[in-house]
Amino acid sequence: MALAVSPLAPKNGFPDIPPVKGVRFATAAAGVKYVDRADVMLALFDPGTVIAGTFTQSATRAAPVLDCEHKIKSQTKDGAAFLVNSGNANAFTGRAGEKSVEAICDAVALATGVSASRVFTSSTGVIGERLPDDRICAVIGTLADTATATGIKDAAQAIMTTDTYAKGAFRLHNGTTIAGIAKGSGMIAPDMATMLVYIVTDAKLPQARLQALVSDATRRTFNRITVDSDTSTSDTLLVAATGASDVEVSEDAGFAAALEDVMRDLAHQVVRDGEGATKFVEVRVNSAASEADAQKAAMAIANSPLVKTAIAGEDPNWGRIVMAVGKSGATANRDRLGIRFGDIVVAEIGWVAETYREDDGAAYMKREDIVITVDLGVGKASGFVWTCDLTHGYVSINADYRS
Repeated sequence: MALAVSPLAPKNGFPDIPPVKGVRFATAAAGVKYVDRADVMLALFDPGTVIAGTFTQSATRAAPVLDCEHKIKSQTKDGAAFLVNSGNANAFTGRAGEKSVEAICDAVALATGVSASRVFTSSTGVIGERLPDDRICAVIGTLADTATATGIKDAAQAIMTTDTYAKGAFRLHNGTTIAGIAKGSGMIAPDMATMLVYIVTDAKLPQARLQALVSDATRRTFNRITVDSDTSTSDTLLVAATGASDVEVSEDAGFAAALEDVMRDLAHQVVRDGEGATKFVEVRVNSAASEADAQKAAMAIANSPLVKTAIAGEDPNWGRIVMAVGKSGATANRDRLGIRFGDIVVAEIGWVAETYREDDGAAYMKREDIVITVDLGVGKASGFVWTCDLTHGYVSINADYRS
């Protein structure tokens, strides 16, 4: 099903990402599900590369996720590879799914010389259908032969499913490059990282330090987004540092900030491509008893179908926000609760503000980017979540997903 590009997509399209030293990309059309489009991507990394990652905590996580989790725990500094397919999630496929992962890793190892223990695979698409790994293995030789330093945009396009645009971001810092691509549009409520995300850098740092940076930044980026409250079986974030720039960044706070900035950029792009989305929404919660409570309330607001459909209809129905706070399980003082739309004070001290006018709220809701702020009135902690609205488009996309 062809989908129109999201109205929230970056206005300048895919960024002009410079090559990252020590990594090459290739894509191919294997026919996993889609016809006449690239649906497999390979990333090859030079010796010396270290890999970090975070993964879904779903109890039904896919075979590739389980394999990556195992490989992340024990690493050498040999070359490495990422092999990703779209169209089939290889999830809920039992032992057959595990064999598919083994076959693909072995094929990559044979074609590239990279140890199978250093091949990290991901799959995204339909759940519960056996992965046609023979089709993927048939194109791996071609992938290995055609990998180039400039193929990252094609890689971003190859991993798309219901995405309406390829997602990429990069930052330059002190002689290093950090670049990333992502796919994600629906089934977005991460419980670790998000959807499929691959970040590469030529910076030099130990694996343990890279893992610490990635895990810390994930908490403030990918774990703060939701499209539809559904956590995928396949959510994977992999970050590779080749060290090819020879710039040591272990104690460089600026590098950590740049890495987190790339992650935040990609997280926002996933939400902006939420299935059927027409609004990008930031939910801020202040005056909470704890950060955990702030996040509970923010997620309850962001995931509420009633709140999300009101936003889609450009209806400033703040009563639904009160409802969402109440059901969240977060401690809140009803008689001190406050709500704002942007700078517009909607409610304060537990009641609609005397200065609030419905026309002002309705006018604000016509914006593409919306900020909802809620004060719980019980403490000093705060939290935030990024989400989108819920439209008829979401229903149409998901009603026809397997058709």
